[in-house]
Amino acid sequence: MQAQLQAVLAKAAAELPAVLLRPELEAAKARYVGPNGEFTALMKQMGAVPKEERPAVGKLINEAKGRLQVLLDEALARIAAAELAAQLGPTIDPTLPSPDPGPGTRHPLTLVREEMCRILRKVGFSVADGPEVESEYYCFDALSTPADHPARDEKDTFYLPADARFGNVSKKDPAERYLLRTHTSSVQIRTMLRGEPPIRIVSPGRVYRRDTTDATHSANFHQLECLYVDRNVTVRDLKALLDHIFAALLGKDTRTRFRPHYFGYTEPSFEVDLAAAHLPRVNKPWIEIGGCGMVDPEVFAAVGYDPERWTGYAFGMGLERLAMLLYGIDDIRYFYQNDARFLRQFA
Repeated sequence: MQAQLQAVLAKAAAELPAVLLRPELEAAKARYVGPNGEFTALMKQMGAVPKEERPAVGKLINEAKGRLQVLLDEALARIAAAELAAQLGPTIDPTLPSPDPGPGTRHPLTLVREEMCRILRKVGFSVADGPEVESEYYCFDALSTPADHPARDEKDTFYLPADARFGNVSKKDPAERYLLRTHTSSVQIRTMLRGEPPIRIVSPGRVYRRDTTDATHSANFHQLECLYVDRNVTVRDLKALLDHIFAALLGKDTRTRFRPHYFGYTEPSFEVDLAAAHLPRVNKPWIEIGGCGMVDPEVFAAVGYDPERWTGYAFGMGLERLAMLLYGIDDIRYFYQNDARFLRQFA
């Protein structure tokens, strides 16, 4: 038995270093350790070995099996390295000038975000930012979201492990969980907690929700939200600003309308639709673009504002939806694929 094992190992040691392709390796592997392989046939002979000799023979077989596996692993590693080298191509000198002299371009989402911020800065809004990792207070509690609201379910929100620690994100309650923010409304709460009105901010940023990715949905996307708090702010002011924004962004013939809706932190609340002759109609004249409403007095009370003294409005929308309308893009996944052919169109 020992001589037979040594013969199989010697044959493998001579053959496997010359194998250069995966199909050849798989064929060689089948010849040695496949159901009808040479090494498999020797292992099957254990049944005929006398009982008193089995421990010694079993040890020889295990040692030979280990050495054969080393030879197979070395051959696979060599083939994988050769495949990777073929994909990478010839070595390059990174100190040489780039062979691609073309200038870079800004991402279409960046273009839309900067244009929206430019429009809003012209009417007195300033840009505010906040962390993407949030606590439940800033993302839900301060926005009057009930504990049993579906948005707080783990099926909709990405929660972080209970033992996670983030020094730059404060908690109101040690029992709170950390999460990836589901909207940039948390920036509004942080801004109101930092100071007294009047406040006029726009907060663009990335947000996260558990969703199945398809042509119109993504588990991470970008929002832009606005908050205006002052004395005697009305729905009329909200409608006038939205009319101005979309006329400036999409053209003077753009029209907007409100439909009654429900949001936990605004009352009354509305869905915002827009229509414009040059935009795709998707089988209907009006396109839903975002949500808005007057800030609920309970939200003001939660941040220490006097609801009898201050009023305000808030609205938000997805930047991807705006970019798709503006540039005629029909699949949200194009924004995240980093395809140079797609990105060069926005030079």
